[in-house]
Amino acid sequence: MTHDTVFPAARRRTGRQAIIAALLALPLLAGGVQAQTTSPEAAQAEPAPSLLAPSPAGQVPGTVFPSGQPSAIAPLGSPAPATEPATTNAPTPAATDVSVAPAEAPSAAGAATLPHDLSPWGMFMAADYVVKAVMIGLAFASVVTWTIWLAKALELTAAKMRAGRGVRRLGEAEGLPSADAVDAEGWRRGPVAAMVQTAAAERARSAGLPADGVKERVAIALQRIEARAGRRMARGTGLLATIGSTAPFVGLFGTVWGIMNSFIGISQANTTNLAVVAPGIAEALLATAIGLVAAIPAVIIYNVFARAIAGYRAVLSDASAAVLQHLSRDLDRARVAAGAGPQRAAYARAAAE
Repeated sequence: MTHDTVFPAARRRTGRQAIIAALLALPLLAGGVQAQTTSPEAAQAEPAPSLLAPSPAGQVPGTVFPSGQPSAIAPLGSPAPATEPATTNAPTPAATDVSVAPAEAPSAAGAATLPHDLSPWGMFMAADYVVKAVMIGLAFASVVTWTIWLAKALELTAAKMRAGRGVRRLGEAEGLPSADAVDAEGWRRGPVAAMVQTAAAERARSAGLPADGVKERVAIALQRIEARAGRRMARGTGLLATIGSTAPFVGLFGTVWGIMNSFIGISQANTTNLAVVAPGIAEALLATAIGLVAAIPAVIIYNVFARAIAGYRAVLSDASAAVLQHLSRDLDRARVAAGAGPQRAAYARAAAE
């Protein structure tokens, strides 16, 4: 073999090897491009197909092809199907599940920590012992308020009826009835009957004494009876005033305590989640609501009773004035009757002469 024939054969062999190497590099380049187009999650899930794809073609450089066989390039098409699994997007649903799952976890945990019973009774049972004591005290104050209202309403109604009946009887009478007549006529026991009995007894004890002194003493006695009846009727209304003035502040104390518990819960949980803040605030607001429920009716009922007692004392004042009028009329009649006797005797002596 001559020098001219050897070098062209070497050149042809070198060119064929370069073409084979270029063709073998094409699948690698295609796999790299496809790997870039796929998502990072899919590339991390299955890196094996892209790395193993060139393995059948990698055996070709180790094979010595004769210079006269152009068919050695034909097997180069076989690696192409090996790169197809790299383009599959099967791992994508798994990746989306992994990304969604952490977002759902906090909401489930928050729902688990939220109180299930937000009714007034449920909030009362979940409240702190101090807040429970405040709520119980305010509820008891509310019960006391309505009890006083019921009792005093019945008492005032009955007392006004008795006083009105006594004033009507005094207006129909010609004079001051005696104490025995009051008992005989069946007057119900009350301030008006006590006034009539006191005036009749004082008139009987002051027989022969000046009329002015009798009227003064009877007026003093009637004033004391009227004041005593007013105090008796106002008994219990002071408690209404106390409840109406202090219940809002007691409810405010429960509010402050509930907010303190909320802040303590925030500091312990290191979060401002509504599940931590809401229960304490709800307890605080419930205590405030109960305080207002106890205070507002107490103030209203106190004002109503104050006006009713003032009206009752006005009726007693009318009865006292009626008693004094009858007493003054009876004393004047007695004085006139006592003065008519001597005058009649003087007239008789003058006529005899």
